[in-house]
Amino acid sequence: MASRRSAVEPFRAMDLMAEAFKLQRAGRSIIHLAVGEPGAPTPRCVREAAATALHGGRIGYTEALGMPALRSRISTYYGEKHGLDIPADRIAVTTGSSAGFNLAFLALFDVGDRIALPTPGYPAYRNILRALGLEVVEIPTTAEMRWTITPDALAEAHAGGPLKGLILASPNNPNGTMIAPDCLAAVVGACGDLGIRLIMDEIYHGLTYGFPTKSALAFTDDVIVINSFSKYYCMTGWRVGWMVVPPEIVRTVECLSQNIALSVNALSQHAGIAAFDATEELETVKARYAANRDLLLKRLPEIGLAHFHPADGAFYIYADVSQFTDDSMSFARTLLEQAGVSVAPGVDFDSERGAGHIRLSFAGNMGDVAEGIERIGRWVR
Repeated sequence: MASRRSAVEPFRAMDLMAEAFKLQRAGRSIIHLAVGEPGAPTPRCVREAAATALHGGRIGYTEALGMPALRSRISTYYGEKHGLDIPADRIAVTTGSSAGFNLAFLALFDVGDRIALPTPGYPAYRNILRALGLEVVEIPTTAEMRWTITPDALAEAHAGGPLKGLILASPNNPNGTMIAPDCLAAVVGACGDLGIRLIMDEIYHGLTYGFPTKSALAFTDDVIVINSFSKYYCMTGWRVGWMVVPPEIVRTVECLSQNIALSVNALSQHAGIAAFDATEELETVKARYAANRDLLLKRLPEIGLAHFHPADGAFYIYADVSQFTDDSMSFARTLLEQAGVSVAPGVDFDSERGAGHIRLSFAGNMGDVAEGIERIGRWVR
């Protein structure tokens, strides 16, 4: 029998993706707007770097914290992009951002600790925390709060029982909201004052639409920042990311990494080094996301989905569909079956209020996004 700790909620968007692929294999025309995956291929220079490494013959283990060359290149990125001096020895390469979160949870928290999550938010945080025996404290956000956490909301949750940690994302999944730099500084300060360890999800950095971007590392060294090559760099399947950790827990993360995974895929690490040289190609991809975003901002109100945050970053719209349903999973499944469009149900991201929302990804090509909206529009009428 399965363990009690393994009884986590499914990631329903992934279940729907599997159903969509099954229908597609059966010959159905399916528009994929459910999963947050770039539609563009991995940049050419990245693929060429991987091919060169592969033809070199031997792909073996690397250091548990990652190849020194990649850690050094990530350190350089923080200087170039953010004007920050982040030593390479504070950087750990991980198997995607997912492994980074698991390492952070294990490094910082003990069974029974209370960890705060703003909602709506990425469901895997909640599910993995619970699998590790941690208590999840969900803090609802609202439109009036710009769907982001505030120091007051954090202090209120902390007063209800001491919080050990806070997981925060900017840009946020599912609604693309970002925390303004002054607000982020205030939240970082509140965490320090209250003794709350902050884990910052910055995996959508680079994908912003005119909104100022600051890393939490600009305000404190006492934070774990997690990033990834998956989103901006179009490398989801390569499963490589990184984390920046405070100096005092580098060795802790290293020991955990040694025992859990030995090392990250070496081929993907070679590819990651080259990814920082693909900016011109990646900015062209980002321009296509921006065009898709503009299309959705125009067309969604025209088909009756007028209530949503306009997405400061990432590539998602979190739309209110409460006029059509109070069961977003059933809505999403029926939409897939009848109209051939896959979307993510809001209940993934907010178990209390998500029944009246869906998430639409605009990471694909414009033709598919446009066709998906047309199909949804015909279906809801």
